[in-house]
Amino acid sequence: MAKTNETKQPQKPVAPSVAKAPSKTVRPHTLSILVQNKFGTLSRVAGLFSGRGFNIQTLNVAPTQNPKISHMTVTLSGDNSLDQAIKQLSKLVEVLEVLDLQEGDYTERELVLVKIACDVKSRAEVMQFCEIFRGRVIDVQHRALIIEMTGSSEKIQKFLELLSTYKILELVRSGRLALARNEEPAKAHTSHI
Repeated sequence: MAKTNETKQPQKPVAPSVAKAPSKTVRPHTLSILVQNKFGTLSRVAGLFSGRGFNIQTLNVAPTQNPKISHMTVTLSGDNSLDQAIKQLSKLVEVLEVLDLQEGDYTERELVLVKIACDVKSRAEVMQFCEIFRGRVIDVQHRALIIEMTGSSEKIQKFLELLSTYKILELVRSGRLALARNEEPAKAHTSHI
């Protein structure tokens, strides 16, 4: 076999890619978890899932109307038994309530901020895309726009696929936020911790 002298070209920087959403047949589990708002709780919950072979796809944590309680929305994928992980999670002292939202009716939203390279000529078209998807332009620079949009994960993904014809400079997604649609508040919200 003859040896060839190939010179390697330096690679150009690549714009952030828009990852494909998981196929609809393998929907990740969304858990709603109420926890005591204490130091170290997040690491214990995350460690429990990773130690059992689950991948945390999205994770959101914020205080609730009771500053002593935080609400975690966790989106997981994995082949292991989620029931066993939920039982282990419920045994943690800081965990007040765990709901697997796949088992009931729930509503979800996600937030995306995306900065795209955009000149004056293409600005009107981008703004029209935003209007169709009910997004909004929140910052305008000479050669870039920052767009904010909320919606289901699937809607966000479709919007990003449409925008991929433009140069995406930066992209940040909040991950899934979800609440059960029942009329009762979670038990932990009414407790006096």
